[in-house]
Parts: sequence; C-alpha cells; structure tokens
Amino acid sequence: SGVMSLLRPLLVDVIPTIQQTAALALGRLANYNDDLAEAVVKGNILPQLVRSFPEQNRFYKKTAAFVLRAVGKHSPQLAQAIVQCGALEMLVICLEDFDLEVKEAASWALGYIAQHNSELSQAVVDAGAVPLLVLCIQEPEIALKRIAASTLSDISKHSPELAQTVVDAGAIAHLAQMILNPDAKLKCRVLSALSQIAKHSVDLAELVVEAEIFPVVLRCLMDSDEYVKKNGATLIREIAKHTPELSQLIVNAGGVAAVIDCIGSCRGTVRLPGIMTLGYVAAHSEILSMAVIVSKGIPLLHACLLEEHEDHIKAAAAWALGQIGRHTPEHARAVAVANVLPTLLAMYMDTSSSEDLQMKASIFTKRALKNILQKCTHLPALEPLLHDAPPNIMKHIVGQFSKVLPHDRKARRLFVTTGGLKKVQEIKAEPGSLLQEYINTINNCYPEEVVR
Repeated sequence: SGVMSLLRPLLVDVIPTIQQTAALALGRLANYNDDLAEAVVKGNILPQLVRSFPEQNRFYKKTAAFVLRAVGKHSPQLAQAIVQCGALEMLVICLEDFDLEVKEAASWALGYIAQHNSELSQAVVDAGAVPLLVLCIQEPEIALKRIAASTLSDISKHSPELAQTVVDAGAIAHLAQMILNPDAKLKCRVLSALSQIAKHSVDLAELVVEAEIFPVVLRCLMDSDEYVKKNGATLIREIAKHTPELSQLIVNAGGVAAVIDCIGSCRGTVRLPGIMTLGYVAAHSEILSMAVIVSKGIPLLHACLLEEHEDHIKAAAAWALGQIGRHTPEHARAVAVANVLPTLLAMYMDTSSSEDLQMKASIFTKRALKNILQKCTHLPALEPLLHDAPPNIMKHIVGQFSKVLPHDRKARRLFVTTGGLKKVQEIKAEPGSLLQEYINTINNCYPEEVVR
C-alpha cells in the first residue's frame, strides 16, 4: 500500500511524538520479516534515521536503535547496510547516554549486528563499543547487564582475536563475578560469554579459569533453570577440551561428579554439553578417564544411549564411552561390564533414524565400538556379540578372542561350553582375510576333533 514512502517524511515531522511513532512503525515492520527489513533499507530510511540522531530526545534514540536492531537481525547483508550508513558510531554514542533504556536499545542493536560474522563483529569493535559494553555490565540495572553480556558473547564467538579484544577490555573479571547472580537470564548470558571466550584457545581458557570460576560455576549445574545448567556445562566443556591440565583442574574441583549429577537431573539437549565434557576429560589420559569411571560416569552415559531419542545426543554418548574405553583393557572392561557393547551394536545396526544423522551417529558408534573392542579382554562381555555383529565389527571381536584364548586355559574351556567356538565355525570369512587369520588362531588352540 506504499506505507514505507508515507512513513519516511514523518521521521522529520516538527512534532517529536509523530517522529517517534513513525520510527516505531518502521521498526515493527522491519522486525516482521527480512523482505520488509529490506524495503526499509531500499526506501533510503536508514540515513534519514542516522542524520536526525544527535539532536533528538531519548525516546527517539531508543526507537531509532530498535529500527536498526529490527533491520540488522535478519541477515549479514542487512546488518552491513546499517554499518555502511554510519549507524555504528551513533549506537556507540548511545552507549554513553545517561538514560539506561537508550543504552539498552543501543547494546541490543550492536549485538544483533555483531552476531552474524567476524567482519561485522570487527566493525562493532572498531567503532569503540567494547569498553563501553564492559561499563554497561557494571551498571546496577539487570536488563542492561543482560543485554551487554549477550552482546559481548556475540562479539567474542567468531575468532580468538575478537575474544582477545573483549578480554583486553577487562570483561572476564566482571563476568565471573556475576556467575552467581540470582537472575537466571543474566546467569545464562554471562556463562555464554565466558564460553565463547574460552572456546578459542588454551590461553583464553586459562584466563577464564584464573578468574576463579571454580568451584562457583559448578553450582550452576544444579540450577533450577535448564538453560543455566546447559550454559554452565558448555563453559566447563569449552575449558576441558583444550589440555589434560585444564581437565585435571576440573576433576580436582569436583567437576566430573557435578557434571554427572547434572546429566542425571535433566533430559534432552540440556544433557549434550555434559556428555561431551565427560568425553573430552576421558580422552586426555588414562588417569582422567579413570576419574570418569570412578565417578560412575559409564552407567549414566549408557542410560543416555537408552533413554534419548535424538541421534546427535546418542552419538555424543557413544563417542564419550569410546573415549573412556579406549585406553587400556581395564578401561575397556569397565565399559563392557556395564553391558554397553550390545547397546552400541544395536544402535550401530539400527536403520530407523533420519539418514544424515544416521550416517554421523553410525560413524561415531562404529568408532566407539572399535575403540573399546580393541582393548577389551573381558570375554564374557564379547561373546554375546558374536551372534549379531556385522562382518566389519565381527573381525574386531574375533580378533580379541584370538589374542586372549591362546594364553588362558579356563577361558578356552568356557568358550567351548557356551557355544562360542561353534559360533566361530559358522562365521563365513574370506580366505586370506584378517578375520580368517583370527579364526585359524582360535581353532589352533583346540584339538582338531573339538573344532570338528
């Protein structure tokens, strides 16, 4: 109906209320979808908004920042249009405004621009926003703290350099102090910002740890809010993944037990970062993997395999179990005794899941099975698998029997009475294949008439 062209002249009307209401209408249109946001850009409305910024009152500034946010949120291209019309400088000036709501609106708009990619995030940094955002998180107003923390998170997430800029402005110490703030939404944003900083490198993760976030952050894992739990576990995951030393620090602080309790107290995607944390900790070394076993991590990860319906969560649990069991026969035995192997095998052979995820889940499950089987010498756990496993998994199972049986008389006798040896004779292996070699090694442990 040509509303855009009718609203544009109203932005310079002599009556301030009309200007604000026109800007609000444009903001609500742009907020609705990207086509309307594009119409605002094409209607040459942004330069008009920016030009009249300095001489306007706080209500207009707040509404103008809302229009910029509504346009910038949809796509990098629309956010770029905001940068090109010189709006960032105006938004940064608004961060210094005495009115808290103007600061809030400006911070929100900057976050929506920075979230898209590192170039836009860099533009926000170059405009001088970061030190002012760090001042905003120190304001007493909770809503402003939330949005400023969220914007710092959006700036930090793209690259180590951008995260370093946030760190250099002194953000970590102030964020770390707010981890136990009673406001759940603020806690979520603060944990997210610290995660986005810690994820990039060992140095950045160490700086986050040095702000004494342990054991404080572990309390977030028991929070009543699901998102606080999830973001708390994500922060621990981002620290654990880097080095054995950082993982050891988490173990020493009681982090593994807290993560396991957290996984046990929730369902669905909230569990995912906790599951990944256990996998990362266990992957680093035999000792750290044993810490996960001692804290009873295996039964819980097995429960995740059985209870969860989403492939990516099951795949993560399978991966974590593979990391626990891959170190020594003792580690593999701990996984095998918990009856995990039949579940993993059933999951690997399940074809009911969506194809793309099934592919990924299948790769993780196969790798986990292989990691555990190659170390597992606990034959009672392996034997049931002889009846169901496909050929590519079968060779690893039979391989383990061929390693143990020649040196264990009791196991040899048991292998005959339980029907294991009979099952091995039924396996159809390619002549000359590795599987055939393993079968021959097993058969050579017995007199010929027993094999027959």
